[in-house]
Amino acid sequence: MGSVMYSCVTDFFTYETTKSVVVKSWSVGIINRIVQLLIITYFVGWVFIHEKAYQIVDTGIESSVITKVKGFGHHHNRVMDVADYVIPSQGVGVFCILTRVIITENQFQGKCPERGSAHYLTVHTVLVQQPLILHNLSHTPGVITGTCLNSSGQGKGQCEIEGWCPSENDTPMLDVENFTIFIKNSIRFPLFNVTRGNFPSSMTAEEIKTCIYHPERNPFCPIFRVGDVLSFTGQSVENLAQMGAEIGINIQWRCNLDLDIQHCVPKYSFTRLDAPFATNAVSKGYNFRFAKYYKTENGTEFRTLHKAFAIRFDVMVTGHVSCTYLCFVGLFSQQILFFTYKNGTVLCDIILLNFLKGAKQYKAKKFEEVMDFFENRASPGSELSFRAGIKRSYDSGAVSLAASDQRI
Repeated sequence: MGSVMYSCVTDFFTYETTKSVVVKSWSVGIINRIVQLLIITYFVGWVFIHEKAYQIVDTGIESSVITKVKGFGHHHNRVMDVADYVIPSQGVGVFCILTRVIITENQFQGKCPERGSAHYLTVHTVLVQQPLILHNLSHTPGVITGTCLNSSGQGKGQCEIEGWCPSENDTPMLDVENFTIFIKNSIRFPLFNVTRGNFPSSMTAEEIKTCIYHPERNPFCPIFRVGDVLSFTGQSVENLAQMGAEIGINIQWRCNLDLDIQHCVPKYSFTRLDAPFATNAVSKGYNFRFAKYYKTENGTEFRTLHKAFAIRFDVMVTGHVSCTYLCFVGLFSQQILFFTYKNGTVLCDIILLNFLKGAKQYKAKKFEEVMDFFENRASPGSELSFRAGIKRSYDSGAVSLAASDQRI
C-alpha cells in the first residue's frame, strides 16, 4: 500500500518536455505535407480571401437622410404641388406621396345620408333590426341614427348618420409617375472616422438638375423618378394608386479601406415592404385621414376632410466598413503557421504510434524517462536507451530516426 502511494506521489510531481524525433519516411512525410497543404488552403482561400477574417469591421454606421420631392399633378380640377401631396413636410427619411385623395369640403356637424360606400337598407330592416345595424355598420363615417332615408317610404334607402356632413365622396389622382425624389445621405463610421456622401463632391448643380438615377448608366445620381422606383420593385403607378403601398429604398455602404477611399460608394436597392398584405381582402395598401378646420363669421366650426391613399417611402441606410491592421495580420499569420504545424504533427503521430509496424520503436524514441537530475537511467525492461549509430540532429538535440531503423 505504501509503495502504491509513493508511486502515485512521484508520478504526480513530474515534468514533461517535448522531444523531437525526425522520422525519415516517405509515406508519413507525404501525409504530413498533404495535411498542412489542406490547412493552409482553407485559411488562405476561405478565411482570408472569401471571409476576409484578417480585417477589422465596423458596423456602427451613423447616418443622416434628407429628401425632397418635386413635380406637379392635377387633382379636383386644380394643379397640386409638393405642399399639397407630400406628407409630412419635406426633409425626412419617411414620407408619403398622395396618389388618391377623397376631399369632402365644408363639413358641418349634423345629420345626413351616408355617401360613397353607402349601406342601402329597407325601412323594415331599420325599424326591426336597429341594434344589429348599429353593430354591423361600425365603420361608417358617423353614428347611425337608425333612420332609413327614403322619400317614398318603400323599398331601399340610405342610412342616416350623425356627425360631420356631408360624408366622403371618392375622387382619384394618378399624376405621380413623373415626380422625382432627391435623396441626400451622409454617413460616418466612428471606429475609423470615415465620412462619405451618396453623390460625388465634384458633381455640379447643373448635373444634379438634369440627371436621373439608373443602376448602370447613372448609379450615383441622387434624383429618383417615382415611376422608375416602382418599376424596380415590379410595380406600377396604376397598380398602387388606388389603395397605396409601402416602398423601401435601401442605401447600402460596403467599404474596404484597404482600397482607395473613392471606392467607398453607395448601392441602392428597392423593395415593396407591404408585399405580404398585397393580396389581403382587408388592411392592404396605405391610407390615412387629415382635416383642415375653419369657422364661419358667426363662429360655427366647419372643416374640409381629406382621406388620402398614398405611397409611403422608407429610406433605410445599412452597411459596414473594414480595414486591415498589419500587426494583426502578422499575429494571425503566426497563429496559422503554428496551427498548421501542430495539426500535421498530431495526425502523423497518431499514424506512427498506432498503425505502423515500427510503432513500438517509435514510442521508445519519442518518450523517454529522465530521473535524478537528468541521469540517463531507464525503467527496468524498457527500450529507451539509444543504440550506437543513431544520430542526433543539431537542432535542440532532436533524434533522427531513419525508415531503415523501423521494423516495418
